[in-house]
Amino acid sequence: MKRSRMAYPYIFVWMPLFIVAPLLFVLYYAFFRDGQFTTDFVVQVFSDTTYLPALLNSIWIALATTVVCLLVGYPVAYILSNMKSRSAALLSMLFIMPMWMNMLLRTIAWKILLDDSGIIVRLLEWLGMENPRLIYTPGAVLVATIYDFLPFMILPIYTVLQKLDRSLIEAAHDLGANSRQTFLRVVLPQSVPGIVSGITMVFVPSMSTFAVSTMLGGKNVMLFGQVIEQKFLIGNQWGVGSTLSLVLIVLVLISMFIMRRVERDTGSEGGTIW
Repeated sequence: MKRSRMAYPYIFVWMPLFIVAPLLFVLYYAFFRDGQFTTDFVVQVFSDTTYLPALLNSIWIALATTVVCLLVGYPVAYILSNMKSRSAALLSMLFIMPMWMNMLLRTIAWKILLDDSGIIVRLLEWLGMENPRLIYTPGAVLVATIYDFLPFMILPIYTVLQKLDRSLIEAAHDLGANSRQTFLRVVLPQSVPGIVSGITMVFVPSMSTFAVSTMLGGKNVMLFGQVIEQKFLIGNQWGVGSTLSLVLIVLVLISMFIMRRVERDTGSEGGTIW
């Protein structure tokens, strides 16, 4: 009972002020104009096809970021989980330390590195590549996004793998399973909750990001988050911006529902996904 009381500040203060209230404002500006209910903004958003490319770009960037982070993050988390605790803690700090720095500063650093006069372009020119172009490209946005969100994939998977019951692995070996079979039938299914958490923590924020694409993609790479930002800050079209925000919220909720459903279905199959 005492532990549940510790959540009261979050439930009764943080959630109403920073979650419920902003959502109510978004709903209000999306469906009300001058105090009158209207669906004009919804009609305008869904009838205008100029928003679709930005939405598709955001989905593509989010999917690519999530896939790369999973392919890179899972082996790293698996290696860390099999290391000694001190060594694993030290290496984990190397992935956590960039998170201590503001995301905007990390993005500025990537902009300097990928600039036409940056060290990476100069290195490519020295290697013989003619006029390499890195800045203001989808590749620049993707690289920086992967860098920003990779720790969010590694940490939940590493946490789950670290708590894995090692007796299950020993039992699999005693029953004649080789390393590959043990990994596929014991380790991987048991790590699904960490995978689902990592995918959710990477896909959701990368889907709505706009600072990275603004600084590294410019006008060449327009994401959905940038369109929303422009409607609020530049175009002063709060109704359209709120409606676009609702579209993004719905897509994020759908993706989270799918991932939770996958986690639940996998868990209900007795710990095996093969």
